[in-house]
Amino acid sequence: MKKLFTLCVAIACAGSLVAQDSTTVKNKKKDWSKINLSNRPNDHFMLQLGYYGWATKPDSASFKGIPRSFNMYFMFDFPFKSDPRFSIGAGLGIGTDNQYFNKTTTDITGQHSESLTFKSNGDSSYFKKYKMGFSYLEAPIELRFAKDPENTNKSWKVALGVKVGTMLSAETKGKTLLNKAGAVINNFTEKQKSKHYFNTTRLQGTARISWGFIGVYGSYQLTNFIKSGLSGPEVHPFQIGLVISGL
Repeated sequence: MKKLFTLCVAIACAGSLVAQDSTTVKNKKKDWSKINLSNRPNDHFMLQLGYYGWATKPDSASFKGIPRSFNMYFMFDFPFKSDPRFSIGAGLGIGTDNQYFNKTTTDITGQHSESLTFKSNGDSSYFKKYKMGFSYLEAPIELRFAKDPENTNKSWKVALGVKVGTMLSAETKGKTLLNKAGAVINNFTEKQKSKHYFNTTRLQGTARISWGFIGVYGSYQLTNFIKSGLSGPEVHPFQIGLVISGL
């Protein structure tokens, strides 16, 4: 009996020590500066597919369809030494936007008017399909946070930042000319290319949240899309959509 009692006391003491050690390890603050980040992926490549809209638009412009944006970026990631859950992401890439119009045309060349105007053609001939498209060279910069910086492909990630871009091209394209009754007049295609009315430099605020390699993003253009003054109305485009990131 005495030996059994001694054994029980020894087991109880050992259990108490193990519990104390476990509590100590659990309560000990993790030293993030000593984790290994040599093989971690952290959004060095990003693809974005989103809905493209204008926060304000001219009354004479009528939209239809699903306007969309597609962006692609190659990024560098610079983790903070003291806490690599946080990092700075910076890179370069291409952004494209397409807006679709309903029985509306515009002249972006600046040959006929000092201001950018949109003409409703519902009572005359109009194009069955009419779009305005833009492309930009962009440099995104982000402040990033990853809950698990050693395994970002299985972690929540949040990023806030800005994108600075310069316009590469601006164009309109109209296809298939119809009369006011909707009958085909001809298969004429009209194209215009000009950056005359548009601010060629744009600044956007950005935000995104992801789980692993997939998430959602949003952006809002802080600068006016159309040149101020005589060039036209104030327009601030935005994007909301899906983002795929990794590598």
